[in-house]
Amino acid sequence: MSTTLAEALAAARRRLEDAGIADAARDARALLDGLLHLSSTAFLVDGDRPLTGEQMTMIEGAIERRAKREPVHRILGRRAFSRLDLMLSPDTLEPRPDTEILVDTLVPHVRRFVSDRGACRILDLGTGTGAICLALLDLVPGATGVGADVSQGALETAMRNADMNGLAGRFDVVESDWFTAVTGVFDIIVSNPPYIVHSVVETLDEEVRLHDPILALDGGDDGLDAYRAIAAGAADHLAQDGLVAYEIGYDQKASVTGIMREKGFARIAAVEDLGGKDRVLVFSKPVSL
Repeated sequence: MSTTLAEALAAARRRLEDAGIADAARDARALLDGLLHLSSTAFLVDGDRPLTGEQMTMIEGAIERRAKREPVHRILGRRAFSRLDLMLSPDTLEPRPDTEILVDTLVPHVRRFVSDRGACRILDLGTGTGAICLALLDLVPGATGVGADVSQGALETAMRNADMNGLAGRFDVVESDWFTAVTGVFDIIVSNPPYIVHSVVETLDEEVRLHDPILALDGGDDGLDAYRAIAAGAADHLAQDGLVAYEIGYDQKASVTGIMREKGFARIAAVEDLGGKDRVLVFSKPVSL
């Protein structure tokens, strides 16, 4: 006897509940939606539809992976970010909704540069999936961007995402340890760098610790290594009146601001996430730099 869509969802939810998954119902629904490419009303209007043996095998395999703490979007291999659909890979951090705050903060500035200069060139350091830069290019058609990353696998993923979202003509990549292989100047330098304190990495949830690349998490002994590296090289690659923007950890506002001020940058914006925690900082390049 065939299993129906509704029965498969109920079984998936129970299996995840038994495994101690906190949001079992949500995760079960997300996995079935993604695996079967369901519409938003599928469970209401099509719950009695029988599933094939192949579909059930696929669902059961995915549910077992989630029960072992593999994140939903890692299992599906893709994630929505801003208006984009992004592929994930083992070399890339999974983009989080908090990072969309960085994108939203920068959109008015990108539009201003395009309006004033006819273009806006963006450098995304540690680009990973390309999420930040590609979202900005998608939202502001006059912008172009370069994604830099030390991981060749990440760069391949970013280029696939650019192509998949129709942005490959305005996006390029460079394999670079921060600025080492970067050439030229940019209107905006943006980064969501690794900022977790090294001693804390091993205490992170399994979903993060076992599935996000350590290179994208470990920020050194105090979590600030990447900010120091970017601050040291930013002025040489920034156009006059250009901006540097970061995502930061909830307790790093003062530290990152101090690092940038030592290099002569002025903070022009500090933005909190939906939970009221510091999340985004934006700095301007003074005329004298």
